[in-house]
Amino acid sequence: MSGVYRPLFSVVSPVYRAETLVDELMRRIQISLASITEDYEIILVDDRSPDGSWARIQVHAARDPRVQGLLLSRNFGQHRAITAGLDRCRGQWVVVLDCDLQDRPEEIPALFAKAQQGFDLVLARRANRQDSRSQKLMSRLFYRVLSYLTETPQDPAVANFGIYHRKVIAAVLAMRESIRYFPTMVRWVGFRTSYLDVMHAERTVGSSSYGFSQRLNLGLDILLANSDKPLRLTIKFGLFLSGGAFLLVPITLLRYWIGQISQPGYTSLIISIWFFSGLLLAVLGMVGLYIGKTFEQVKNRPLYLVDEQTSSAL
Repeated sequence: MSGVYRPLFSVVSPVYRAETLVDELMRRIQISLASITEDYEIILVDDRSPDGSWARIQVHAARDPRVQGLLLSRNFGQHRAITAGLDRCRGQWVVVLDCDLQDRPEEIPALFAKAQQGFDLVLARRANRQDSRSQKLMSRLFYRVLSYLTETPQDPAVANFGIYHRKVIAAVLAMRESIRYFPTMVRWVGFRTSYLDVMHAERTVGSSSYGFSQRLNLGLDILLANSDKPLRLTIKFGLFLSGGAFLLVPITLLRYWIGQISQPGYTSLIISIWFFSGLLLAVLGMVGLYIGKTFEQVKNRPLYLVDEQTSSAL
């Protein structure tokens, strides 16, 4: 692999519902990179967007051989689309940013300058997120719960946007598990890390594809892939209930002896059946989720499939 040509920069961006944004995205990325070097490549991964995003990507790839386009065979999700781009990129430094232009390409030179101070990765911290109040609240709650359950600090102000040295990307790509969440994987691999406060732009077109249900499913996937804490919490809860049962036994016997229970057993029996049936179903469901994710992983299916690619990506 020592003979492989490596440009100074690779920019990887997953594209979805961005037909009206691709032209502006490309223009601003190219202007920002030109202020540093002309030795770069741009990889746009169309995650089977239902609009005309792929056609716009093809236009730019035909104009500039440094632009590569990949069209996935179906919608695999943002983080698998990122993986597809990372598998193709060759740069000594890799920038990952979303296509919605809330991650401002103009911040790339500042991220690179920070990395030159001796860091292997510099993560963009959105100092003032330009999202609705409900989105901010949901994101804050989501990451707080996720931090607790995964026992890994999660910052709601930090997402995919950042600059990464080639060795960081190589370490991330060595992790081929089926559940992909780029920010968590980056934190796991370590290396010398820094943060840079950046401006966060308002969304000018469309809305986020991450609604409550998508965030819930994503959070569950991340949790199952990175932590066994729910299982440990279940064990602790079971021990707590057992301890409580030992305390309730003498209390119940005392009430029976002094005549406070006229129809012994009925109420406690029904409540116990309902409560413990629900608890058992919840525990079995949690264990089943872990078994299901393990089954999914051992099938060893490809993380993504490419339907088309531009000639520059061949």
